[in-house]
Amino acid sequence: MRGLRLAWNPAAYAASFRRAVRVALAATAGFFFFRYGLDRPVAATYALFGAVALGGLARIPGTGRQRAAIVLRVLPVCWLLVVVGTYLSVRTWSAVLGMLVVGFALAFAAVGGPRPAGTAPGLQLLYILPSFPPYDPGSLGDRLIGTTAGPALLAAAEALLFPEPVPATYRERTSDALRTAARCARLLSQPPYTLTDADRAAAAEAGQALRSLNVPEAERPAGPGVHDRALAHTGLATRTLLSRLAQLPAPPREPEPEVIAVLRAVAELATATGACLRSGPSPLAPYEELDAAGARLSALSGGVFAGVPEGVGSSAAARFPPAVLREHAAVLEVADASLAMGAAADRAVRGRHAVVEAPRGLFWYATVRAPALWWHRLRGHAGRRSVLFQNAVRIALALTAARLVAGLDTLPHGFWAMLATLTLTRTTMDDTWHTIRLALAGTLAGALVAGGVLTVVGTDTAVYAVLLPVWMLFVFTVGPVRGVGWAQGLFTVLVALVFAQLAPSTWRLAEVRMLDVLVGSAIGAVFGVLAWPRGAHDELRRAAAELLRRAAEIVVATTASLAGGGAVAAPSGAPAHRSLHHAVILAESAYAQFQSEPSRFGGTGRPATLPKVDWQATLIAGHHTLWGSERLLEPPRVELAAGVAESVGTLGERLAGRMLLVSAALDPGGDTPTAPVPLIDPASTKAPAGPPGTPRLYYAAVAWLESLANDLTRIAGGGPPAGAGEGASAGRTVTSSAGSRPQGGHRGAGGGQR
Repeated sequence: MRGLRLAWNPAAYAASFRRAVRVALAATAGFFFFRYGLDRPVAATYALFGAVALGGLARIPGTGRQRAAIVLRVLPVCWLLVVVGTYLSVRTWSAVLGMLVVGFALAFAAVGGPRPAGTAPGLQLLYILPSFPPYDPGSLGDRLIGTTAGPALLAAAEALLFPEPVPATYRERTSDALRTAARCARLLSQPPYTLTDADRAAAAEAGQALRSLNVPEAERPAGPGVHDRALAHTGLATRTLLSRLAQLPAPPREPEPEVIAVLRAVAELATATGACLRSGPSPLAPYEELDAAGARLSALSGGVFAGVPEGVGSSAAARFPPAVLREHAAVLEVADASLAMGAAADRAVRGRHAVVEAPRGLFWYATVRAPALWWHRLRGHAGRRSVLFQNAVRIALALTAARLVAGLDTLPHGFWAMLATLTLTRTTMDDTWHTIRLALAGTLAGALVAGGVLTVVGTDTAVYAVLLPVWMLFVFTVGPVRGVGWAQGLFTVLVALVFAQLAPSTWRLAEVRMLDVLVGSAIGAVFGVLAWPRGAHDELRRAAAELLRRAAEIVVATTASLAGGGAVAAPSGAPAHRSLHHAVILAESAYAQFQSEPSRFGGTGRPATLPKVDWQATLIAGHHTLWGSERLLEPPRVELAAGVAESVGTLGERLAGRMLLVSAALDPGGDTPTAPVPLIDPASTKAPAGPPGTPRLYYAAVAWLESLANDLTRIAGGGPPAGAGEGASAGRTVTSSAGSRPQGGHRGAGGGQR
């Protein structure tokens, strides 16, 4: 551990210092008040560790006021954990069983979003503390008093000290993005009916602002409730709208009035939806206007729309060349994304009281009660393929083993061993081993310093009382910035200063601390090897491959239904759609963990065994498959002519075959070919023009398949080449190791931003 160089990152030290002041003030105030003011050492201990647990160990996202609200909200949970831990500590077996159940439950609570995930480590510590001897239910009152005082003081410090600027909420970000979408739609509705490069760049930037990685954790709509789900749905629809507007081709001639009316209605709905997200009125009127405008354009193109009699517009469609019909299909795709956006935003603001009618069954969650939504989220992750389930099992088993070892061997201060297990176990074995090495080195250095202090000072508690707040401030300022080695070393000295004020201590206290960290590290390393040692590395491969396999099934079923004239209602609750929706959930959670895992391969967040893969495009492909299938299979029934029906079926089969090849490349088996395989060939993306009178359904299906082809291209190459969707991506290939060999081209307008 080399000398401290504060000039490296002054902003990081400043932020860490502000947080350290809050934690140190709350922890020492509670400790001193109970230890020296009331002579209640048990309450003092729990007050100090309550503040440290929720302020130092927990990583609650958000501003100070947001963190204060979370701390107060989880206070009843803290009481429950202390009570349960106190009574289960009567026997080692009951304490071990309790640790298994509580450890898993707290870790698995991460399915609720960033706030429960960030709070879980602190709650784990508050359960670990009372689960060790002495078994003393008579001290439960003091324990609860301290557990209340510490977090309460922390909440006050978070709310009052160093107020932080409030970042833009996800609603506000989406509203800003919708202003950009409205501007793009208005430009497309007037000469020259196309966007400039600057406009496309602005659309791409607005879409990027809605990606999870660019949104503060506290503002991400990640919860299982109706409002969070609908807000996430709004963001996804907005990103899709921006992408479709940016990729809308220049019309071959002056657009028909119906096309201009749709684009103007899109602009109005985007503006109204943005106002709705800022607590404005429901966008019902512009939603209905766009719905009607889309119906008129659909009828003009020769298709059938809800409320329009079959056959209306078929004679008019014969007058339009295929290029114009493709333009109509693309504009109606824009309208579809806008309608989904408006309906989702109304539910994000008003929940079950939304007035905009939910289109096409996309909002299954809108009428489901909160307990059922939580159960749906928990059930979706209750399997070995969920990284959240894997993490919960790993940490629960490691903590249980640490508690068992501490109980059987009567390890002094055994909760330190469990604390080491909790803080040092990582989601990958490499990261765990790297962390443990640093932690042991830091703990050894800290033990030497603590032993020297205890030897020199002896039993003079006044010295320790003076040193405690200063050292605590130093610990929580430097430790988070300099890493785990410094944090463990500094914390070792800190616990020596605390326990020297609770009971007479010698240099052997530092020796015990070193032993406990060694035991906890060893247990963490063992379970890091035994339980999913590669973290999300392999799981992301499997989840993405499974998503594409499920998507391929739906593509084949949808195009076969269209080709056979069997366009029937396909609710989102259908088995195939449920399977794909579940695959999307697992892939999203694996991708989130993969992005959070540190990398020792150039800081890219991607191990060397994974060449450039756009995992975000895989998730978007899953969403596009769901939305497009539900839209195309809506009643009323539309018959396609034999030639175009066969073309749709063939295109779907070929695209599904490419999806299966990409899935095999992402998650290769023992018999997967190693030779490069083209992802998309010209026949997969360039559909023949239909004869005069071909309904819009054909061109809508082709547009859907082309968008999926672009997604496949992004997966392997990071973005579609210019002209993607017209056969320009034929040269892209993928190997069994998920590699790619781009053959020229560049990212198209809006490419990759979704």
